[in-house]
Amino acid sequence: MSLTNNVLVRRYRDFRNPSNVKTVIGTIIALIAYFGVLFLDPATYGLPNLTQVEVRVVAIFLTAAILWISEAIPTWCTSVLIIVVMLLTCSDSSLWCFEVATAKDPVEVQQALGIGISYKDIMATFADPVVMLFMGGFVLAIGVEKVGLDVFLGKVMLGLFGHNPRFVLLGFILVTALFSAFISNTATAAMMLAFLGPVLRSMPSGDGSRGKIALAMAIPLGANIGGIATPIGTPPNGVAMKYLNDPATIDMLQAKGLESSAVTFLDWCIAMTPITLIILAIGWISLMFLFPFKSGEQIELKIEGGLKKGYKTWVVAATFVITIVLWFTGEWNGLNANVVALVPICCLCLTGLLSKKDLEKINWSVLWMVAGGFALGLGFNKSGLAKDLVTSIPFETWPALTVLISAGLICWLLSNFISNSATAALLIPILCAVGVGMGDTLLEIGGLQTLLFGTAMAASLAMTLPISTPPNAIASSTGIISTFDMAKAGLLIGVVGGVVAYLMLIFVF
Repeated sequence: MSLTNNVLVRRYRDFRNPSNVKTVIGTIIALIAYFGVLFLDPATYGLPNLTQVEVRVVAIFLTAAILWISEAIPTWCTSVLIIVVMLLTCSDSSLWCFEVATAKDPVEVQQALGIGISYKDIMATFADPVVMLFMGGFVLAIGVEKVGLDVFLGKVMLGLFGHNPRFVLLGFILVTALFSAFISNTATAAMMLAFLGPVLRSMPSGDGSRGKIALAMAIPLGANIGGIATPIGTPPNGVAMKYLNDPATIDMLQAKGLESSAVTFLDWCIAMTPITLIILAIGWISLMFLFPFKSGEQIELKIEGGLKKGYKTWVVAATFVITIVLWFTGEWNGLNANVVALVPICCLCLTGLLSKKDLEKINWSVLWMVAGGFALGLGFNKSGLAKDLVTSIPFETWPALTVLISAGLICWLLSNFISNSATAALLIPILCAVGVGMGDTLLEIGGLQTLLFGTAMAASLAMTLPISTPPNAIASSTGIISTFDMAKAGLLIGVVGGVVAYLMLIFVF
């Protein structure tokens, strides 16, 4: 009897656990929303002519939004759920109770049920070219770390900034940002914190401790903002690139008489690198203002480790350089950036530098997270929902500047509390339809490119809380930064940097 009581007590305590309560409540709300949309008259939300497949896509979108925002289940699990439910209910291989039409059915049947989305297209989102782009970036990062190239480069670059704490701070910001532009910002933050740890421990507490906060904050600042510079720097960039280059987006724009061309790796870097540098400069000045160093203070950097000897180091270095060069010269060499991403995977596998254990280090949760967002976008386009949104809602009457600022603000607010990948996956498909629907109206601020670039950038500017991004959490784990100090710095850099960056997007690019 006592054993039974102990089991019941443990189960009760497990249920009372805040994370378990959040899971139960979030899941119940998501289920209510899903079935509520399925049985709700489409006319209720202003789109009376939706097909059954479109209604199911709306239900999946709303369910995903609730699960991503509440984090009732891990964000990558929500992405897998999206793909599976879409296969079961919206595809041409769906369950018998979720009837869909085919291209051979009469027009009235197609208009009522909607044509089923190809199950092959839905499953292909797991291997979307942009997913391969990020996989190539992850593999490069694994190779660089394996031979100590990251430590060697960090030691060399940080050594250029001397011993003045203000310049050492700048060095950590810039070097972290450079690494984060090409490899995982989480891995970059962890590596740079390892370099910084001995420095922080050697600095005295008391009056001089404010400078320690600035140095610790340099890591999340550089890691978060540095990712803006390249398409592989952070998942929201890849999501924006995907929709800007999507044939469905290009077709809808051309149907409105608007020219649209693919955005290359180099195009992104040309537009976003100057913005990244300016935000980093704003961040550097802000940190020195908020957390000043003690007068006359000097910093001595001692970084352990370096390059490993042997041919493997040369293979990784050559692969890294060749991949970067191919990414930047895509317009001349004819290779798409997504194709180039497979080069390092092939090279490191063939030379024995990438083992089965190394494959486990790839951030699969991020890849699946991105794939779920692409599945949502596929559902919007293939079901006809995006086209119906564009034609049914008078987006062209909406003020372009208001839409741009509102989208950025919503993305920034959400990304402070949930994964920036989830935020991008949630917002960008909708904003793509809104931007296409606005047509010429959006051209006054730079067109769809400005809207999606700005939204992806806003996700990276969200860094006010330890939970906002993994680099924030890593920096917070030092115990040097209080939540208030992080919020103060993140808010100042996010707001000032965001305003300057949006002005540049509108008037410069």
